[in-house]
Amino acid sequence: MTRRLAAIAALLAITLASPQPAGAWGASGHRMVGIAAMEALPPDLPAFLRSPSGIADVGELSREPDRSKGSGRAHSISLDSGHFLDVLDDGTVMGGPRLEAMPPDREAYETALRAAGTNAWKAGWLYYAILETQQQLTKDLAMWRVLDHAVRTERKPDRKAWFRADLRRREALVLQTIGRLSHYVADGSQPLHVTHHYNGWAEGPNPEGFTRERIHSRFEGELVAAGVRLTDVRSAMPPPGTDGGGLEARIAAYLGVAWKEVPGLYRLEQAGGLAPGDPRGAAFASARLGAGAGALRDFVALAWKASLGSRVGWPEMTVEDALAGRADIWTSFYGKD
Repeated sequence: MTRRLAAIAALLAITLASPQPAGAWGASGHRMVGIAAMEALPPDLPAFLRSPSGIADVGELSREPDRSKGSGRAHSISLDSGHFLDVLDDGTVMGGPRLEAMPPDREAYETALRAAGTNAWKAGWLYYAILETQQQLTKDLAMWRVLDHAVRTERKPDRKAWFRADLRRREALVLQTIGRLSHYVADGSQPLHVTHHYNGWAEGPNPEGFTRERIHSRFEGELVAAGVRLTDVRSAMPPPGTDGGGLEARIAAYLGVAWKEVPGLYRLEQAGGLAPGDPRGAAFASARLGAGAGALRDFVALAWKASLGSRVGWPEMTVEDALAGRADIWTSFYGKD
C-alpha cells in the first residue's frame, strides 16, 4: 500500500468512527471561504446568490464533500482523490504531466499517469474537480438565465407556474454546485493539498531538515479554528480578477501558487510558527484562506459571464437565442420526448 493510500485508509477509518470527520481546512476554514467569496460577488450577478440565505447556504454546503466521506468504499475510492493533487518538487504530478500542462480531461490524465507508473487515485485529481465543477456551474447558470427570462415573459399560466417552480429548483442546484466548487477551490489554497509532502516531508531529499511528523490537521484544522476569523479572510482576499487566460490555465496557475508555498509552510513549522497561539501561523493560514475566497469569487463571476454563450435544453438552443425570443423554451426545457 502506498503512503497516500495508507493515509486515505486511515482517514476512512477515522471517518467511520466519528460523526464529524476532519477535512481540508476543517469546518471553520471551508465555511469562511464560502461566505467571504459570496459576500464579495459582483453586483451584476443574480440577487439570490448575494442574498443572506444564499451566502449562508454556500458557507454550509462548502463543507459537504468532507461531510459525505465515509459513505462506503466505492464512494470513497471514487471521490476522495478529488481533494488533493500530489505535485512533486520538480513540478510534475507524480512524475507524469506538469501542473502547467495538465491533460484536457481525466481520461487523458489517467493515461499519462499510467505511463508514469501511477494513477489518478494515488496522485489525486483536484485540478479536474475544480474544472469539472466550474463547467457544471456555467451550465447551471445558463439554465437559470433562460428560466428567469421565461418566468418574466411567459403568458400561459400553467407554463409560467412550471417555469417558476423549475427556477426555484435551479437556484437550489446552483447553490449546491457553488458549495461543491467552494470546497475544491479552498482545498487548492491549502499548500498541503497540492504536494506529495502533504503530512510531513516525504521520503527523499530533505536538505533543510523539515519535519517528517504529521502536521496536516494541526495546520488546517486546529490552528484555523483557534486563530482565524472571517474578518481575517475578508481582509486577505486579493482584488477581483477575471481577465486573462483560459479557465484551465487559471486553475493551474492558482494551484501552482499554493504549491510554491509548501517550503514556506515547512519553514514556518520549523521556526515554531504553527504552535498554538503563534500569530505567524494564523497569518499564513489567513492569507491562504483569503486566496481561496478570492479565487472562488472570481470563478463564480467567470461562470456567470461564460453562461451567456452556453447551449442548454433539448432540443438544444443557445442562451442568446432563448433570451432574444428565437427559440422554443417550453419545448426545450419541459421536454417533448
